[in-house]
Amino acid sequence: MKYAARIEYDGTAFCGWQRQNHSPSVQEHVEKALSKVANHAIEIICAGRTDTGVHGVGQIIHFSSGAERTLRSWVMGGNANLPKSISIVWLKPVKDDFHARFSALSRSYRYVICNREVRPSFLAWRTTWEYRPLDAERMQQAAQYLVGEHDFSSYRAVACQAKSPVRTLHRLEVSRQNEMVFIDVEANAFLHHMVRNIAGVLMTIGCGEQAPIWANEVLQHRDRRLGGVTAHPSGLYFMSVKYPAEFEIPIVKNSSLVW
Repeated sequence: MKYAARIEYDGTAFCGWQRQNHSPSVQEHVEKALSKVANHAIEIICAGRTDTGVHGVGQIIHFSSGAERTLRSWVMGGNANLPKSISIVWLKPVKDDFHARFSALSRSYRYVICNREVRPSFLAWRTTWEYRPLDAERMQQAAQYLVGEHDFSSYRAVACQAKSPVRTLHRLEVSRQNEMVFIDVEANAFLHHMVRNIAGVLMTIGCGEQAPIWANEVLQHRDRRLGGVTAHPSGLYFMSVKYPAEFEIPIVKNSSLVW
């Protein structure tokens, strides 16, 4: 039987999603927890890997198992063996042709900025702090240059291993709620550090150091060395994944976890 599940996690204490030999990862913990429930080794595939310190709200995985367990047993048993910073939100059987990564139509991230003069305390590892006043409307104007299909070479990490830098941004919106500034982005796929590099450019524009057109100038350079700074990972959340309707995978539309 093939199953899909939604995983929620605070990435602060982990080296990222992917299993590593040198540090604890989210993948390692989830696989160990599900393996205990199944009483055999479980290997999982995720919709999109996240870096060190990045959080997940709507990460989707799939795995296969011949163990006869109720859906409640998978969820509750899995969570009983997970640290409090990771949770299985739901789990359901899926068709054999479902693939958490390759069946995805789009993925969404949210970048959260605490914009005030003094640094936050309990939000220190769940937001990015920017002490300079940010103009969200100015950032929104700049964001529109990046919507659509483009070569995002200037917005990916130098070490990015993707074969093509071309991606399609379906949506890029900037909004503010009191001291919080949000950058919401949806694309067919993302390059390494792409969202954090977009956030770095938009924050530079928001504080008045560059004009909104600079976002497009960086894009046209197709050279990471001429881009902005890479924003801190603590403000980044993997929000949701869209799949074809036939797979009946619930999508996270809004989450009170990320305001």
